[in-house]
Amino acid sequence: MNRIIPLLIIAGILLVFDLYIYNAIIGLYPKWVQKKQRNFTLIWWGYTFLLIAGIFVSIYTNIRLGVRAILLVAFFMTFVSKFFFIPILLIDDFRRLIVWFKRKLNQKKEPLLVENGISRSDFLVKSGMAVAVLPFATLSYGIISGAYDYRVKRQTLYLPNLPKAFDGIILGQISDIHSGSFYNKKAVAGGVNLLLKEKPDFIFFTGDLVNNRADEMKDYQDIFSKIKAPLGVFSVLGNHDYGMYEKWSSEKARLKNLDDLKQTHKLMGWDLLMNQNRSIKVDGQEIGILGIENWGGGRFPKYGRMSEAIKHTENYPVKLLLSHDPSHWQAQILPNYPQIDVAFAGHTHGAQFGVETKDFKWSPVQYLYKEWDGLYQQNNQQIYVNVGFGFLGYPGRVGILPEITIFELKAGKQPI
Repeated sequence: MNRIIPLLIIAGILLVFDLYIYNAIIGLYPKWVQKKQRNFTLIWWGYTFLLIAGIFVSIYTNIRLGVRAILLVAFFMTFVSKFFFIPILLIDDFRRLIVWFKRKLNQKKEPLLVENGISRSDFLVKSGMAVAVLPFATLSYGIISGAYDYRVKRQTLYLPNLPKAFDGIILGQISDIHSGSFYNKKAVAGGVNLLLKEKPDFIFFTGDLVNNRADEMKDYQDIFSKIKAPLGVFSVLGNHDYGMYEKWSSEKARLKNLDDLKQTHKLMGWDLLMNQNRSIKVDGQEIGILGIENWGGGRFPKYGRMSEAIKHTENYPVKLLLSHDPSHWQAQILPNYPQIDVAFAGHTHGAQFGVETKDFKWSPVQYLYKEWDGLYQQNNQQIYVNVGFGFLGYPGRVGILPEITIFELKAGKQPI
């Protein structure tokens, strides 16, 4: 009940927007025959009501995850397109209002100005339609082309205290698989093969294996079980792995789901670190691998316990931390744990939308997260944020493509 009122308010606002746009389009084509206008009306309002009803059904029933995803994506893409259309219509109505006032002041009617056979109103409304199509086309392209367009990013990590035996060793990282969003097993397997072709010596997975439920891995466990490395595969949980965003019959059911997810990590041969640490050894020399449960700023779960993860790691010359949410680095690591050399995170997805080139990157998520994509350094500590292997909500990516990161660890300081 506590959610129904906000949902009804949102639905009411969207219906007002739809009525506003509908009247503008109908006004643009006054010569439509009655049958054509009726068909347009049925399609327009039929789609709107089906979409709103679908959103309510997806929230208040346990429909299949794939159907829910389709409904949410259709809603999102429709909303974005109309959001871009509305300002153009408002400009036209503001222009009309000015013309109306001028006529009142002059006490005479002025003909509607026409340029090249099209009125200003027609031009603005048609411009609005064109503007609305652009985001819809872009988002559609992101689904078709970007969702599984895996890219290998290469990064050298300079570590002054790195033991000689580890100089030149290769580390792979993936993050944010979100298996419940996948719809193309062949493409996912291709991404895994791309990682394995790099032959990393050890691999990190930095959280969000699923969207909510452990059984989302049912069709993909065999694919991700292929991820192996000579020195091990280490993993942590992300905020979605706890099932916090799913309706459960009881807290016991949620905890059972969490246990099932932990078992999935084990069955795949991944060493899940729950506020724990491990060491990896090469030629008698060691470095420390620490992993904590999710710790995120704001409303995100704060199960991470660095005080537990750091225990008995004093003798490791280098300490690498897996922590899903990059906000943890600024909030706890930098002020309290100077012994952490590099943190590895995910979570941001790069918003699955933005611009990324060799010399420039931008995404709206940067206004929420200071560290959101790539390598950052402060004093002698570093963090790398992977923008994710999978996707959530919107089943695509525009500009910010799915990432497989390959690190080469080098002893010494970064060249100036």
